[in-house]
Amino acid sequence: MQCLLFPGQGVQRKGMGAELFSRHPEATALADDVLGYSIEELCLRDPERRLRDTRYAQPAVFFVNALLGVERTAEHPAHDFFAGHSLGEYNALVAAGVLDLADGLRLVRRRAELMSGITGGGMSAVQGVPAAFVRRALAETGLTKVFVANFNADTQTTIAGDRAELAVAGKAISALPGSRVVPINVSGPFHTPLMAPAEAEFRTVLADFTFRPATAPVVSSVTGGLFDGPDLLARQLSSPVEWVAAVKTLRAAGVTGFDEVHGQTLTSLVNKIH
Repeated sequence: MQCLLFPGQGVQRKGMGAELFSRHPEATALADDVLGYSIEELCLRDPERRLRDTRYAQPAVFFVNALLGVERTAEHPAHDFFAGHSLGEYNALVAAGVLDLADGLRLVRRRAELMSGITGGGMSAVQGVPAAFVRRALAETGLTKVFVANFNADTQTTIAGDRAELAVAGKAISALPGSRVVPINVSGPFHTPLMAPAEAEFRTVLADFTFRPATAPVVSSVTGGLFDGPDLLARQLSSPVEWVAAVKTLRAAGVTGFDEVHGQTLTSLVNKIH
């Protein structure tokens, strides 16, 4: 069985989506109308360097993912599952018919606005050591505002939290043999309890949207199990990304082939999960 994967924030770059916009003029016009600016100009030229800003990066990645997903599913319609990493889960839901493109864009736009409103935090990637070691190091520091935010692969996690405490945690984890800690260029403590205010506001947003039955199963990056309702999208803001669990669920369901749009970020992670 086959699963189509959609990456999240972090894959954005100036020039992404070249040639896609001209092939999908109606969808591009829809995006401009929903977002209130030219999505093509943002992605291809980014004259105001907004792709570094969560408020613009998330809609841009979502829309390019969506167009690539349309083309990939037209070429290979036999995907048995869909999954996405954090933001990419919205693309998985659109691909599975749970949301239409316009509603997906509206939700992602508001999500990005709410997430960017939580400041004073940051994230760092941790490579080379198992998640259990990272958790132990965090516990031993006694820090209360740093958390594991992404379980990406067997020896690749992300920590996030208060910026000052994150620096202390990074030094402690760097002392572990074989570890490497790299700061990520984001302004918020995404996927941690510090995002609770944004989660609460986003719940009220989600209540106004309709979620239809999926045409193929979507595996949630919040629980690692099947997507079963919009509550998971609210929880996603303050809960860690359980990518390892999601991949193991897919494999247990019989998925042997992983097809990814917009690069090879997730494919690389899948290959590091055993």
